[in-house]
Amino acid sequence: MNNTSPLTFLKGHGTQNDFVIVPDPDNALDLPASVVARLCDRRAGIGGDGLLHVVRSAAHPDAQTMAGEAEWFMDYRNADGSIAEMCGNGVRVFAGYLQRAGLVEQGDLAIATRGGVKKAHIAKNGDVTVSMGKAVLPADGVTVTVDGRSWPARNVNMGNPHAVAFVADLAHAGELRSVPPFSPAEVYPDGVNVEFVVDRGPGHVAMRVHERGSGETFSCGTGACAVAVAAARRDGVDPGVTGAPVTYTVDLPGGTLVITEYPDGEIEMTGPAVIVAEGVIDPALIETAVA
Repeated sequence: MNNTSPLTFLKGHGTQNDFVIVPDPDNALDLPASVVARLCDRRAGIGGDGLLHVVRSAAHPDAQTMAGEAEWFMDYRNADGSIAEMCGNGVRVFAGYLQRAGLVEQGDLAIATRGGVKKAHIAKNGDVTVSMGKAVLPADGVTVTVDGRSWPARNVNMGNPHAVAFVADLAHAGELRSVPPFSPAEVYPDGVNVEFVVDRGPGHVAMRVHERGSGETFSCGTGACAVAVAAARRDGVDPGVTGAPVTYTVDLPGGTLVITEYPDGEIEMTGPAVIVAEGVIDPALIETAVA
């Protein structure tokens, strides 16, 4: 990275899961973890739950094999600078940015991620529907413990790992800034996103989440999908068996997402994508982060 050159950025959110967006079509920028963490810092940087590095798939070694299916690669980073496989809200905001920048039009598009190619649809009202792929339900779950209370948590993988616990009160999740303790630890050797869920009515739940590498966030798209799948199985519903899709409304602190699972296992998530600002980063911010 040329640290003397201004760095263009945008800020966006999907149900208040917020992101720093860094356009870099040719993958010319070096974005080490220290720089990403500084940009995502809410006091010393721009602030965000993560960073969306916008790169052409053909220009990034992690996405070149997907370039034939998807022109654009979402090189997603957690707020601490670590690399993540996927971010559902991030995909929607990524799609919203591409439309705003004139790089795609309303309608269908494909986005490459480390969790595979994701299909998206931009609606007239600006909402984005993302095909999130299929959930994997490993048999081994964990027990999550907070403030002396313990719950069994369902293991759901949406391209990234989740542990879904159904609780009586969302306050039982505690502060969620640190990782909720779980055991056995070997079930999630690379860490896990932990969701706490309560019922709001038929096909309607609410959740809080600790996102791996970011702490508690206002929304987590893959988490909402994991929660919907876990809720459906808890309720005795499996579209692969019934042959009919099932839809859950998932309330998060930052808004509402609608999750539909189809008989073939594919999961769709629909929700807003909002770009709130754009500007230029002071090169000094990058220099101090690298130093």
